[in-house]
Amino acid sequence: MVEEGAAVVCVDFGSTFTKAALVDLATGDLLATASHPTTLPDGAGHGDVLDGYDACVAALAEQDSRAVDADVLACSSAGGGLRIAVVGNEELVTAEAGRRVALSSGGKVVLVLSGGLDTTKLAELRAAEPDVVLLVGGTDGGNAEVLEGDADFLARTPWPGPAVVAGNVESQPLVADLLTGSGTPFVLADNVVPKIGVLAPDSARRAIREIFLTHVIGGKHLSSRTDARGRSFTGMVRGATPDVVLTGVELLARGLDEEHRGAGDVVVVDVGGATTDVHSVVELDPEDSGLAREVVATTPVTRTVEGDLGMRWSAISTVEAAGRDDLHAAAVRRRERPDLLPDSDEEQDADLEIAAAAVRIALERHAGRSKVVYTPRSPDEALRAGAGLRGDPEKLVSPEGRVVERSGKDLREVDLLVGSGGVLRHGGPDAVRRVLLPATGDAFEGGWQLPRDPVVVVDHDYVLAAAGLLAEEHPVAAHRLLRRLDAGTR
Repeated sequence: MVEEGAAVVCVDFGSTFTKAALVDLATGDLLATASHPTTLPDGAGHGDVLDGYDACVAALAEQDSRAVDADVLACSSAGGGLRIAVVGNEELVTAEAGRRVALSSGGKVVLVLSGGLDTTKLAELRAAEPDVVLLVGGTDGGNAEVLEGDADFLARTPWPGPAVVAGNVESQPLVADLLTGSGTPFVLADNVVPKIGVLAPDSARRAIREIFLTHVIGGKHLSSRTDARGRSFTGMVRGATPDVVLTGVELLARGLDEEHRGAGDVVVVDVGGATTDVHSVVELDPEDSGLAREVVATTPVTRTVEGDLGMRWSAISTVEAAGRDDLHAAAVRRRERPDLLPDSDEEQDADLEIAAAAVRIALERHAGRSKVVYTPRSPDEALRAGAGLRGDPEKLVSPEGRVVERSGKDLREVDLLVGSGGVLRHGGPDAVRRVLLPATGDAFEGGWQLPRDPVVVVDHDYVLAAAGLLAEEHPVAAHRLLRRLDAGTR
């Protein structure tokens, strides 16, 4: 039972800004919000990530005095976020599955290796500087040679760790002995590909979160002090920001029960300075999945990160991908000045145009496309031919011999499209019309499977991260907080 008037501070330590929200735990009301540039140590012993946090709490307290004594829940992508390297058996199955799981766990995938580690690949691994190595390989009861060989190689190196092991479960005792003997910190998880055509990310996601909290956050040395109530940065943080946001998206989509219903299928596109992230929760059509045969299965909960699409550091590659030569000069200014704030109508227009390009391309890559082709083969033959290789589209066959080729995730029936990111939160009344709506509709050239007719909103108050932080301990408050976004779908 939540005490009346109890509140909690939800904090996102971002790479650029630290954002905080004070939430009433009984009502789910958003009581106050604040933000401050993230304050990172400068390498000379000056600065602490809690400096910006203190400024946020002070700003919250000016709006509501409960912020001073409230408990704190936090997530973080400060200091470069969570960097994950995936080491798998072969590129098209287990390594690809590991890549997808790493993304859904809130990590930035900095390297994918396959085929067995050697000295050359070790050099690549060291150069990538991952926070976590995700070791995958083999179905349960299948090939064990590469996974066990990779663990042996890392143990002999030895690799300083940490690692998550999420491959063939029959190899786990040997792998655990090897890594324990070398002193490599590790967590065992269920196989991400227990059998061909099945992707099981949940156990590995939990293991990566555990590694992040126990080994990664403290290792970044972002803070050396406590706040006014004696709380440390590492004690506040509950997960990597993208992982926490995806938890919020899941709650938004699915709800809790009949009394606390979800919004239906949801897509969130978050436009940042360096990347554009897409989170989706789309329940799969059982008729489609019955016809499809995929080596690495599609899952309802998906996250993709487009490292070449963004508003500042990636502005030039964004306009190049969109073929917008007219925006090149504006993109160069933003790449050279990542802290640029639009100070004229012209600069505001450029920001919205770059954001629209990033949103459209990111959604296209996440959704993929569909098209009808004809085949002289029987449907059964076409189905068998469509299974097996990454990059091949999913093939759905009609009795007439027509084949609908699909790649990516079908977003056409999505109920709610949520936009996030500073350019949308501060873009004024034109942000939805100019940035998000152009990525929706019923017919796109090339057969892109983009949302047809969703309710479109902006997460102006950045409640998705706060709801993700609240979801485990205070699910009803989290659900009520999310009503700010999904009211239009009810």
